Amino acid sequence: MAIPTPTSTTAAPKLDSAPTPLPGNTASLQTFVFALFFVFGGITSLNDVIIPKLKDLFTLSYAQAMLVQSAFFAAYFFVSIPAAAIVQRVGYMRTAVVGLVTMAAGCLLFIPASSSGVFATFLLALFVLASGITIVQVVANPLISMLGKPSTASSRLTFAQAFNSLGTTLFPYVGAILILGSLATVDPTTLSGAALDAFREEETRVVVHTYIGLAIALAVLAFAVWLNRSKLAEKPAPEESILRAFDLLKQPRFAFGTLCIFLYVGAEVAIGSIIVNYLMEANVLGMGAEEAGKHVPLYWGGAMVGRFIGAGLLRLFSPGKVLAFAAAMTIVLLVVSGTSTGALSGWSLLAIGLFNSIMFPTIFTLACEGLGHRTAEGSGLLCVAIVGGAIVPLLTGYAADVVGLKMSLAVPAVCYAAILLFGVYARRAYHSPQHA
Repeated sequence: MAIPTPTSTTAAPKLDSAPTPLPGNTASLQTFVFALFFVFGGITSLNDVIIPKLKDLFTLSYAQAMLVQSAFFAAYFFVSIPAAAIVQRVGYMRTAVVGLVTMAAGCLLFIPASSSGVFATFLLALFVLASGITIVQVVANPLISMLGKPSTASSRLTFAQAFNSLGTTLFPYVGAILILGSLATVDPTTLSGAALDAFREEETRVVVHTYIGLAIALAVLAFAVWLNRSKLAEKPAPEESILRAFDLLKQPRFAFGTLCIFLYVGAEVAIGSIIVNYLMEANVLGMGAEEAGKHVPLYWGGAMVGRFIGAGLLRLFSPGKVLAFAAAMTIVLLVVSGTSTGALSGWSLLAIGLFNSIMFPTIFTLACEGLGHRTAEGSGLLCVAIVGGAIVPLLTGYAADVVGLKMSLAVPAVCYAAILLFGVYARRAYHSPQHA
């Protein structure tokens, strides 16, 4: 997922004026931004195949397994505002390098995590990795909105997110083969002590190899961005307290939109997190872990296809109405999946990705309407709201432990109901005096 920033006079955290590409560099900068969307989207979606792997190895409950997402998305709460401060100090391109290097460091932390055989060390590695992704997102989201006409910002941002979805489609498929294809044939509950530690280290080695490969790719990308760091002309503004952004929550439209970002990310991540185990259920598709993992890309691939379609629909119809329709369809699909069995149950859950597609950029754009020159501050605060990905999946996991996976779908359904209401609420263009 990505956080687009709509048109504003300062479409970045705390810059005196929007940075502009030097003559002839717009296309190359767009290529870098699209690459960033692709990479952080793909790495984020790998959590969906890591969860069943760690759940099996550490014999976790659903709620405990969801701590993977909690550790990952907690980074958005703690790092988003400091990341904006880094942009303020060193600019977009250099901040992107900081984020990519941090991501690579997080990937390399999987090495000691595997050696320790302790679940908490994997959570630490995921938190560091997500911190780097947060920094990169704070750069990529407003930057893509600058590289084109302001009048087509919403459509362009949705199109950019299609590259994010391309990553979320490809990475889980490869991850399912590499990671879930090696799910243990030995029951970890029959082992203890040194034998259990050795078993876990051996079984997580494939995870380590996967993330070492990612660390190398990230280092190469960081070097490429560093070589192009001077292609953007930036003028830093005098430092101000970024915490000032929180007073924007006094505005009902922005506050409602912020809540919906929280709920949307939480619902999207919760569904993605349970897909593998859901499709393995005997009353759904009864698949093996690797085969179920190979279906995760269909969920994220639906979002990719929907974003290309949505980029066009948002030029023709009111964004609020499109958002309300998409949210209504997700609720219908959740009800169908939760109350049916077999192929209908499995495929209706996977189809939700198609309707998720336009939600994030549309909620973001609608929330920020009317903020004027404070849109940049709103962008940073909406980044913080991504922490919903740490909380809603955890609640869904607790529900799954208590009432089962099917009934746990009620948690994301409630989230989508609130988003539907926001779409209806914000279906008309916002008009207000300029905010100071």
